[in-house]
Amino acid sequence: MAEPARRTFGPVVVLGLASAALAAYAASKPWVGAAGADASVESSVAVTTTFGDISSSPLGTALAFVVLACWGVLLVTRGRVRRAVSGLSLLAALGYVATVVWAPFGLPDHLVEQVRVRTGGVLDETSLTGWFWLAAAAGLLVLASTVLALRLVRTWPEMGSRYDSPADAREKATEQPTDNIDIWKALDEGRDPTA
Repeated sequence: MAEPARRTFGPVVVLGLASAALAAYAASKPWVGAAGADASVESSVAVTTTFGDISSSPLGTALAFVVLACWGVLLVTRGRVRRAVSGLSLLAALGYVATVVWAPFGLPDHLVEQVRVRTGGVLDETSLTGWFWLAAAAGLLVLASTVLALRLVRTWPEMGSRYDSPADAREKATEQPTDNIDIWKALDEGRDPTA
């Protein structure tokens, strides 16, 4: 059981990193495009460019970066901290998916209102852009990778203790080994376990 789970480490981590990066990039782009008949609203491209800050999802971008950071932490931690971080990444992924699900219901109306308030223009129609659909696909991949991480993180390989801080190494060096294997390890490390 442990060996197949260990083989999943690389693919799941690559999927998680790639999907979180894609989600962050897609969330920073306009999710809603619009066109208006009013002279102050020139074209769909102008609306999307001018009001990109309100037609995109800053919350989605932030949550995707949280997931991306969690993947970095998963690579360098062990034990309970690693499991807690994998749970945090799942919560951030759920938040990202909720942001994507909410967007078609809230962002178009918000864009129409902001264009009216800022320019006095009236938008005739709004539509979801390709960036939204890319963000939705990335959200599903982010969610799948974080669920897999939470499920498999206990069986994944961990970094060795040689990457721990020097203070931890000093504490270990002062401990007297009691088990036979620990005595041999101390001898291999060049320490005298009898001293």
